[in-house]
Amino acid sequence: ALRRPDTMVNASVSAMQDMFKIFTGASDVAPDRADKRFKDPIWISNPAYKGLMEAYLTWSRGMNDWVDTLDLSNRDKLRAKLLTSMVTDTLAPTNSLLGNPAAMKETLDTGGKNLVAGARNFIADMVDNNGLPAMVDKSKFEVGGNLALSKGKVVLRNDELELIQYAPTTDKVYARPIFIVPPQINKFYIWDLAPGRSIVEYLTGLGHQVFLVSWRNPQAKHADWKLETYINALDEASQAACEISKSRDLNLVGACSGGITAALLLAYWARNKITRAGSFTLLVAVLETDATKNTTMGLFANLETLELARTFSRSKGILKGQDLQKAFAWLRPNDLIWAYWANNYLLGKEPPAFDILYWNADTTNLPAAFHEELLNLMEQGGMQADSTWPINGNEVQLGDVTCDKFIVGGTTDHITPWQGCYLSKHSFGGDNEFVLSQSGHIQALINPPGNPRAVYMTNRGDHATPEEFLADATKHEGTWWTYWAEWLAERGGKQVAAPKTLGSKKHKAGVDAPGTYVHESA
Repeated sequence: ALRRPDTMVNASVSAMQDMFKIFTGASDVAPDRADKRFKDPIWISNPAYKGLMEAYLTWSRGMNDWVDTLDLSNRDKLRAKLLTSMVTDTLAPTNSLLGNPAAMKETLDTGGKNLVAGARNFIADMVDNNGLPAMVDKSKFEVGGNLALSKGKVVLRNDELELIQYAPTTDKVYARPIFIVPPQINKFYIWDLAPGRSIVEYLTGLGHQVFLVSWRNPQAKHADWKLETYINALDEASQAACEISKSRDLNLVGACSGGITAALLLAYWARNKITRAGSFTLLVAVLETDATKNTTMGLFANLETLELARTFSRSKGILKGQDLQKAFAWLRPNDLIWAYWANNYLLGKEPPAFDILYWNADTTNLPAAFHEELLNLMEQGGMQADSTWPINGNEVQLGDVTCDKFIVGGTTDHITPWQGCYLSKHSFGGDNEFVLSQSGHIQALINPPGNPRAVYMTNRGDHATPEEFLADATKHEGTWWTYWAEWLAERGGKQVAAPKTLGSKKHKAGVDAPGTYVHESA
């Protein structure tokens, strides 16, 4: 900017011209339809608020246009836009009392009681919520009380995980069990959220035997846990699931970082001729990180920031879940920070009671060594078909994994963009199918039947890029769960009598689901 002062002059002149249009009532500036900040009709009906909105939008868009004129690489330009958008979002009029008509009305109606309540909420969040506005009323939920209610038993516990076997709900079950690997970043019960919104409930209702991993919440003493540590723990747990179900193999399911771990486990099995995988379902996980380098998540993945992140987690032994949550929130500040700022502090209202938001706030830590290896994997460009990664002295690669695979991405996923998820189709060997759900990162998982707005897309033809997939994709009304259920049924094996008890002589049933590790705090 200093080398090209003319760009700032031109941007300033353009902004002044737009401001003149606002003052004369000739401006046609309007918010995007998806921008919830200016939904209140007062922003249109009141001339003062209308002018304030138009001036703010003119300035924020002018900042974005000014960055476009700078002599920067495309990647640096995107990074600059991300930073300037954080500034402009922070300075939006809706984040202040006088600039928020709904908050002003609430103040007049209640005689300022909303501001007193907002001050209490602010102090509570500074003390108990890592300095962020609370997204959820945590008092309304309890794991094992109104969340994670499916019946089951812990049938294996080691230092890293508890393995939960869920009770069958049908007389007959598929012989090949489903083995679910959740992300290490959050707790497992997103898979068993609540009745009617539980993947475990859905699968057991279809006659599947379900085993689900519950990761331990690591502390500083577990700083040396790495990918290999988690893979070895999964290897032990999968053997237990096969022994209990009397099946030589299983249908593996993994999501996000759990999907990365499960994929490397499969590669390790392939390298050592272990035939324990009947199929693999990979949900909202990016294995080839080069594909996401220009996305919001990937813009700051350069040498300096990655080394800073490594140093940070090394110094503490863990990367705290709250710190990771804060980083994710600042990637979408309007939705994940400022909307709650206005609700909690300016309006003085309690945050909503929503189970997914409660789960999202129930954070877990990452061990320093595991965090560092994830960063190393990102630096390497992820795992492509011929890339290698060391596991127990073996150089493993995804191209050796030939079991059938079902891969899912979400159209609005800002954490694992669907284009990156799609490329996993070409990272593996064997028969691989990609399905695109019209949803975000979490909504792609929690997508039960009955949602009238649910849509997904399939394309079994030949395609090598996300664009080619989309061009000829078939659109389906409803949830991809039903499509997945058909796919799993074809790979579930024969139907056998449901077990009358859980566990086995070797792996005895222990405490009730949801187990003990899920209750360990960050």
